[in-house]
Order: sequence, then C-alpha cells, then structure tokens
Amino acid sequence: MQKTLRLALAGIAAALIGAAPIAARAQADDYPVKPVRIVVPFAPGGSTDQLARLVAERLSHAWNRQFVVENRAGAGGNIGAATVATAEPDGHTLVMGSIGTHATNSLIYPKMPYDTVADFAPVTQVANVPLVLVVHPTLEVKSVSELVALLKSKPGQLNYASGGNGASQHLAGELFKYLTGTEVQHVPYKGSANALPDLLAGRMTYMFADLPLVLPYVKEGRLRALAIAGRNRIAQLADVPTVAEAGVKGYEASAWYALFAPAKTPAAIIDKLQAGIARELRTPEAQRRLDTMGVEPVLGTPADLRRFQASEIARWGEVVKAAKIHVD
Repeated sequence: MQKTLRLALAGIAAALIGAAPIAARAQADDYPVKPVRIVVPFAPGGSTDQLARLVAERLSHAWNRQFVVENRAGAGGNIGAATVATAEPDGHTLVMGSIGTHATNSLIYPKMPYDTVADFAPVTQVANVPLVLVVHPTLEVKSVSELVALLKSKPGQLNYASGGNGASQHLAGELFKYLTGTEVQHVPYKGSANALPDLLAGRMTYMFADLPLVLPYVKEGRLRALAIAGRNRIAQLADVPTVAEAGVKGYEASAWYALFAPAKTPAAIIDKLQAGIARELRTPEAQRRLDTMGVEPVLGTPADLRRFQASEIARWGEVVKAAKIHVD
C-alpha cells in the first residue's frame, strides 16, 4: 500500500514538474496581457528617459500593447527603482536602471531601500552613453589643463553639476576631482536634464554630461566640449580629446542604461522581453535614432547584464573607496 502511494505521489510530482515549463511558456506567449509600466527613476528629458521612451514606443508598436514610461525621480534614482523592486514579478513593471541605481548607489548611500542585485532580474543592457566634459563658452578655459588650473586657483569656490548623487555624472566628476587633486562643490539635480538650464546659463562651472543631452548645444556653440570621459574619442565630436589624452592619466568614465524586472519574474517573460528589445532596437529606424543621439546599443542577454553589473560594482567599488565618495 505504502509503495503504491509513493509511486502515485512520485507520478503526480513528475507530472507537475513537466507541466511547469509548459505553463511558463504559455504565460510568456500571452505576455503582455495589460499595459507595461517602465519606470524611469529620473526626471524627463535625460538619457534614461529618452532610451526608455524609445523602447516603449518600439515594443508598443511591435506587440500591440501599451508600454508606458513613468518618471519617478529622487534620491539618486533610489525612489523609482525601489517601486519596481517590490512590484508584482509578472513582467508588467520594469525599470530603466543605470550605473547609479544598479551598481554604485549601494556603495555610497548608507541605507538602501532595495538590494541592487537580489531584488531584480536583469533583462538587457540597452546602451552605453558617452559622457562629455562641457563648460559654458563664457568660461575662460578651452582645455582640460586650463580648467584644472582654474579649479586649483579657486579651491572649493567653483562647482560642477550632476544628475544626482550616485549618477554617472557624479561619479565622473568625483573621479576627475580625485585624479586632478582639485576641490570643487558638487551640485546634484533630480536628473541630468534638470541641470541643463543652470549649465546653459553659466551658473555651473562644468558638467560631465550625457552626450545626447548636450550634443545639440555643443554644435550650436552654447556649450563648449573640453573632453570625452570614455576610453575613446567619438565620431560626433571627433576633434575633442579624451580626458586621459588631455593629461589626466587613468581617467575613464561612461554612462550605461539597462532594463531590469523585479526578482522572480519568470525567465520565459524575461527572455521574450530581451529578444523583443534586441530585435526592435536593431531596426534601421531605431538605429538612426540611436546614432543621432550618439548612443551605442548593447542589447546582450540577461546573463551578460548580470556579469556586467557585477564587474561595474567591483570596479567602481575601488574608485569609491579611493576617492572617498559618499552621500551623507
């Protein structure tokens, strides 16, 4: 009798295990069954917002379902990201994360409202975005060396803007201070787009800004580009050197943006999202728009993003410690 019962239970268990992948595939086939919310943890207008809106537009068209962008700025992106960390893990709430929300905020904030890794399922790294060191054209500097000389002549009196504590622009600015031995006041905004008016008005001394945000103003002469923060020069500003080329040895910083879902979101839904985004952002129209923005699409797998995220946490952990970057 007991043997018969054990065999029966084993058969039921096997049937349930076999049915699980079928149910998961069916769930993914039907996805999305309602509007999908993509949370942008910064103000409208910045690179995070622009990329999220491009993804939402392309997937809405491809899948005939509404993908809606919701901006929830504050605390260096932590407020918006936290809402996704606790959302239902069904693929209908996503976050366009950044180096801050999903790598470095955990290194510089004393308390975090979520676990950067454990509370999220990676979907895909969407893009890398170059950072450009820009100043107002009325500032009497035309090179990185001249800027450093100015900063050293007025220690603690000048300022630089960023999209918020922990944002890529903040990290780039602190790394610059550390490697040049300068003292500059950091002024964080709720998103890099919110810093733009003060930058254009000359109220900020400089900013490491996302290329899509400032490229039009550089071309119009309303901002002056001194250097590219990344490892290589960029085609859109081919005559502008990198910060390292301009004399700050070892300097390298960039921005990246990636889509995450709440942890425990079914893998089949994650895979469908990744494949859909990769397909849609490789279309000629999307490629043209990304090229115009100066954005480099990545579009790797969830496993690629998880490995990259771990490497960024490790790399910037060393920088944060050495430069003593923190948020009180």
